[in-house]
Amino acid sequence: MKPCYRAGLFLLCLLWFFLPALAQQPNSPPITGQIQTPASPRVTADRRLVLDVVVTDRSGKAVTGLEEKDLTVLDNGSPQKILSFQAVGAGIAPASAGPAAEPPVKIIFLIDEVNTNFTRVAYEREQIKKFLQQNDGVLAHPTSMAFFSDTGTDLENGSSRDGNALLQAFDQHQTALRSIRRDQGFYGAVERFQLSVNTLQSLAAREAQTPGRKMVIWISPGWPILSGPEIQLTTKDQAGLFASVVSLSTALRVARITLYSVNPEGAGASEIREFYYKEFLKPITAANKVLPGDLALQVLAVQSGGLVFTASNDIAGQLTRCVSDIDAFYTLTLDAAPPDKSNAYHALTVKVATPGLTARTRAGYYQQP
Repeated sequence: MKPCYRAGLFLLCLLWFFLPALAQQPNSPPITGQIQTPASPRVTADRRLVLDVVVTDRSGKAVTGLEEKDLTVLDNGSPQKILSFQAVGAGIAPASAGPAAEPPVKIIFLIDEVNTNFTRVAYEREQIKKFLQQNDGVLAHPTSMAFFSDTGTDLENGSSRDGNALLQAFDQHQTALRSIRRDQGFYGAVERFQLSVNTLQSLAAREAQTPGRKMVIWISPGWPILSGPEIQLTTKDQAGLFASVVSLSTALRVARITLYSVNPEGAGASEIREFYYKEFLKPITAANKVLPGDLALQVLAVQSGGLVFTASNDIAGQLTRCVSDIDAFYTLTLDAAPPDKSNAYHALTVKVATPGLTARTRAGYYQQP
């Protein structure tokens, strides 16, 4: 084995030593202010599944006006009974009012200062400002800002539809200087991977404390995938990594987070690096099939029902496209299959009766005892 891979494997083993901690429950997740990045929680979920479904036509435009009878949910290929159905979006009257009404969708823009080149962080700031100043700064949906650095993640308290107020808070934020440099080789990549995954899990734990759907738009080229043909994992490594995959998938589902990946690196970025994540989109059904790439940002976004945007200079336009998913969607509730095996994966598919329409939602879930 080549020396560089031996060194890489040694560092990878160090990473897997910490990853099983993702399955452990801390005393309580942070509620406001700074999101810390310690060991992330093991999430237990009841048997009730809530699916937020976006239906689009061939042009990608969201489709409204569908009814419960137009949608069929398949769990591992078997049709499931829909317990509740609600159409959500602009111009659609809420199904209920009062304390039990569904809260507005919450949008979180997460600015990644760990995995993004410093000069691109400055450019994306200008693009986000452009987005916030649309419509004279009046936003259609409650929005908050989060800034992820290697010293922690600052999340602005509360959400607001006032784009100008968010812009003022944005201007007051100083981009953190990184102690983990992108040119530190494999060791720096391991640190960025671990910090990024832990941060996402901590954010999911925090958002699970409040009801309703959340859209997390992670503005980043993504963290290191740390996978290759010569990287070999031990059985223990795979077990710890699989526990992390299950824990993070469950945490995002319980928090009702749809994750979006927006690459701010600009047109001309490496296509090989941009599309490599597609090698890991297949659901992981057993520990002996897992690889670090199964926890890539883009993979998690697709599996949560979100979208992945490739490098572009029009970041503001991509943000607008992400947010448009909230303009029309459907919330379905159903029972998960009775648990017969802990952490067994169940694939979810939503079929639309009308030809030419496509439904996008969470790809599946892991059974919890």
